[in-house]
Amino acid sequence: MDIERRSGCPINLTMEVLGDRWSLVVIRDIMFGNRRHFRELLSGSEEGIASNILAARLKRLLALGFISRIDDPSHSQKAIYSLTEPAIQLVPMLAVIGAWGRRHLPVSEDLSIRAELLEVGGPALWDEFMGDLRRMHVEDPIGGAQGNVTSPVLERLTEAFLEVRERVAG
Repeated sequence: MDIERRSGCPINLTMEVLGDRWSLVVIRDIMFGNRRHFRELLSGSEEGIASNILAARLKRLLALGFISRIDDPSHSQKAIYSLTEPAIQLVPMLAVIGAWGRRHLPVSEDLSIRAELLEVGGPALWDEFMGDLRRMHVEDPIGGAQGNVTSPVLERLTEAFLEVRERVAG
């Protein structure tokens, strides 16, 4: 998909690609929730994305090369969505955005714990997570979608999220 370029400024171009309301949220849900099927992305959305919007964003992210799509061998009418290298390289940016949001916005404790852990872990943790994501999404997307290829970093982030969610609900 070709984007209309208002200028050659890298910040402007990045915002033209990722600055709409839903693109980074969809990438976030694939990255941090390991939601790899349309139905998982739709039903697991904290923000309540509409199915037509999700379909449009997936189509756009596919065309821009941020995600890939393969048929799910376990179900003929399902597809597995995976992050590509450009999306995986967004980990540091998402970590910084999450850290900024934690400092300046009224975030919830459960939904901000992953951002806190990424901020504390810094670039070493980001690199480890990106390596995990490459194994899950690029090297073995089917195994990654089925839970056969795991991410120690994602497991730690998810465990912390679930612990805080349980405590806050408790």
